[in-house]
Amino acid sequence: MTTDNGSTPSADTEGGLARIESLLALPFPAGEESEDSGVRSSGPGHHLLILRASQDFWDDRSTERVEPAEQEIEAEFSALATALTERWGEPATVDLWPYLEEDAEGVPAPEPMGQLSNLAGSMQVWHPSPDAPQAGGRWVGLAVGQADPEFPIWLLAAVGETTILP
Repeated sequence: MTTDNGSTPSADTEGGLARIESLLALPFPAGEESEDSGVRSSGPGHHLLILRASQDFWDDRSTERVEPAEQEIEAEFSALATALTERWGEPATVDLWPYLEEDAEGVPAPEPMGQLSNLAGSMQVWHPSPDAPQAGGRWVGLAVGQADPEFPIWLLAAVGETTILP
């Protein structure tokens, strides 16, 4: 595969794209599910997948250790975002902060927005072409997040039903 600019995506990017395509084609389960490894969680109308994780920072939160990890995850995010944009057009940016709070009636945010809002401030969202498997009514999101400063930095992919997007 060659991108529009003539470059060949890295193996990491190719692997990430393949995992996103698999996630997009995966049926939504009737109830909440999580893989034993904790890499993927799914539920009615959503999937959330950790595509890549840095090391954790329990023992050392120094700039010398954190910055390279951030740069590595950001580089993979950029490569995947470029590849997804070439496939499906420009993404929309979705602010995740509003999903931290319950709505006026006390209803929590729908998933995967609730989980994502606890990890990242925003995500890029694409609407796959109609010929993509299971694409009808689904979106694909990409975000970089971290649960706490001591935890790994994650590159996250999400798939959800369009009804939960603003």
